[in-house]
Amino acid sequence: MKAEQATLASRLTALDRVVDLSRGRVPDEVLAPADALIDRAGQRLAIAGDHTVVALAGATGSGKSSLFNALSETEFAKPGVTRPTTSEAMAVAWGTQAPTRLLDWLQVGGRHVIPPRSTVPDGLVLLDLPDHDSTEAAHRVTVDRLVKVVDMLVWVVDPQKYADSALHDGYLKPLAGHAALMVVALNQVDRLNPEQRRATMADLRRLLDSEGLAATRLVAVSALRGEGLGPLRELIADAARDKEITARRFAADIAREAALVGEALGSGPVPTLSRGDVSALHASVAEASGVPVVTEGVLQAWRHRGTLATGWPLITWLRRLRPDPLRRLRIDRGPGPTEVARTSLPKATPVQRARLDAALRQVIELSTMGLPRGWADRIKAAARSDRGVLADRIDAAIGATDLRMNSGHGWWSVVTVLQWLGIVAVLVGGGWLLAPLVLAVLQAPVEVPMLVWQGWPLPTLLVLGGVGIGVVFGLLSRVFVEAGARVKQRQAAQALTASVASVVDTEVIDPIRAELTRLAEARAAVERAR
Repeated sequence: MKAEQATLASRLTALDRVVDLSRGRVPDEVLAPADALIDRAGQRLAIAGDHTVVALAGATGSGKSSLFNALSETEFAKPGVTRPTTSEAMAVAWGTQAPTRLLDWLQVGGRHVIPPRSTVPDGLVLLDLPDHDSTEAAHRVTVDRLVKVVDMLVWVVDPQKYADSALHDGYLKPLAGHAALMVVALNQVDRLNPEQRRATMADLRRLLDSEGLAATRLVAVSALRGEGLGPLRELIADAARDKEITARRFAADIAREAALVGEALGSGPVPTLSRGDVSALHASVAEASGVPVVTEGVLQAWRHRGTLATGWPLITWLRRLRPDPLRRLRIDRGPGPTEVARTSLPKATPVQRARLDAALRQVIELSTMGLPRGWADRIKAAARSDRGVLADRIDAAIGATDLRMNSGHGWWSVVTVLQWLGIVAVLVGGGWLLAPLVLAVLQAPVEVPMLVWQGWPLPTLLVLGGVGIGVVFGLLSRVFVEAGARVKQRQAAQALTASVASVVDTEVIDPIRAELTRLAEARAAVERAR
C-alpha cells in the first residue's frame, strides 16, 4: 500500500507540475479539473485509516435505498412512500467507531456504525447517495461531488430505466476510465420472468460494452426478495479487502486528466532554433541598429588617428581640424563619465527594418510550428517585446562595446619620434645652410664652418635626410595604418555583432527557448503522470 501511495504521490506531483507549467498557455477550463483533482487526491491520501468507501448511486425509483438497507441489513434508509427520493447522503461504517475525519471530508452528515461481521471486512463505508436525477439541484451537486471521491461505485438501475441517457451520458461514459471500479446492479429483477431477465441483462451488457465499460461488473438483484445480494456483497467485500483501491481510483483520475491536458499540449515535435536561424536574426538586428555605420566609423577613425600620429607633422596638423568619425557618432569618447546616454547612430532605413521584420517572422514561424495556440501566442509575445526598450538596450550595448581603439598602435609613437627627428634634421640643416647668408647680410665677422661627409655637405645631408625620413615613413605608415584600420574594422564588426546578439538573445531568443523548454518539460511531466 505504501509503495502504491508513493507511486501515486509521484504521479500527482507530475500532474501538478504539468498544471503549473501550462498556466496561461492552456485554457483554464482544461486545467481546472486537473487542479481540483490534485487538491482532492492530496486531501484524501492525507486522511489516515484503511477505509474503503463504496457508494450506491441511482435514479429515483430504482430501489437504491432498499438495496442499501438490504446490503447493510439495517433500516436506516427510508425508501418507498415515506420518502420517494433520497435527499442527502447517508453512511454506514462497519467497525468500532465512525471514520469521522473521512466522513467530514466527504461532507456526509448521516452516519451510522455497525459492528464488524465475518462477511464484511472492517473499514468498509457504504454510502447511500441522493438520486442523480432529482429535481433538487442540491441533490445532483452532492452526487456529482461524491462520485469524484468514492473508491467504488455501485450504479443501481431498474428494468424500466436502465438505458436512461441521463445516467449513461452524464455519468457512465465519462467514468469509463474507472470501469473496473464500478458495478451496475439491475434491481427489481423479481418483476421480470426468466426470459425478460436474460434479455434485459444481455441488452444492458451490450450497452455497457459499447460505452467502454467492458470491465464493469453487472449483477442482477432484488432488494425486496434478497435475490443476488450474495454476489454483490462479495464484490463490495473484495473492494474493502483491496487496500490499493483508493490509489487505483485516483490513478485512473490522474491518467484521465493528464491525457486531457496532454491533448491540449499537442504531440508534435517541439521546434528548435538552428544556429543559422539565430545568426540570421543577429545579423539583421545588427544591420538595422547601425553596426555597419559604426564599423565604417572605426575604419575612418583609425585612418584619421593613424595619419595624425605617423604623418609628417608639418602637414598633418591640418587634419586636426576635422572631427573624429567615431566621436561624431558619440562612440569611443574616451574614459570618464559622459552626459550623453545614447549614441548618434542614424535610424534604420525602411529596407533595414523590412529585413529585420522578415528575420523576426522567420524565427517566430520556426519556433511556433505545430505548437498549441496558447504556447504559440506566448512565443509571439516574447519575440515581439517592446521595440523601444529593445532598441535602447541595443544602442546602449553598442555604445558600451570595447572597439579596442586604444590598443595596437604602439608603433605610432616610434614613428612620431622619427618624424620629429626628421623635422629637427631639416631645421638644423636648413639653418646651417642659411647661416652664411644671414651673417653676410648682418656683416658679422663670423665664419660658419662647412663640414663634408662622403663629398656631401653635412647641412645638405641633414635637409635631404630629414625630408626623406618624413616621406618614407609617411608612405610606409600609411600602408600599415590602412592595414590596421581594416583589422580594427573586422574586430569591431565581430565585437559589435556579439554585443547586439547578447541583447537579442536575452530579449528574444532566450524567452522563446524558455517557452519551448517549458513545453517539452510539460509533455514529459504528462508522461510521468500518465
